[in-house]
Amino acid sequence: QVQLVESGGGLVQAGGSLRLSCAASGHTICISAMGWYRQAPGKERGLVATLRAGRDPTYAGSVRGRFTISRDNAKNAVYLQMNSLKPEDTAVYYCYVKADSAEYWGQGTRVTVSS
Repeated sequence: QVQLVESGGGLVQAGGSLRLSCAASGHTICISAMGWYRQAPGKERGLVATLRAGRDPTYAGSVRGRFTISRDNAKNAVYLQMNSLKPEDTAVYYCYVKADSAEYWGQGTRVTVSS
């Protein structure tokens, strides 16, 4: 089992920045991927960015060049630096971890970007 705790969401004006954090605990030795997904009102949850061991980060086209995903292995944490935020980035952001064959999700943190 892996437990995830997210932080860093909030309200920001368009053009601003936020940094999301996700700390993993539990059976973290088997983590093979960490990332972020988001769900906007009335839409399905979709990929924002992921990090897999030994591979380059993967980004959704809509955030590439504005968002940066990073990981601190010593802290078992994954971060999402979000710059040049747009109103369409408004969503609940979920931390994601894959460990062995199981997937784990954080509770979600809300990001609201005002125009």
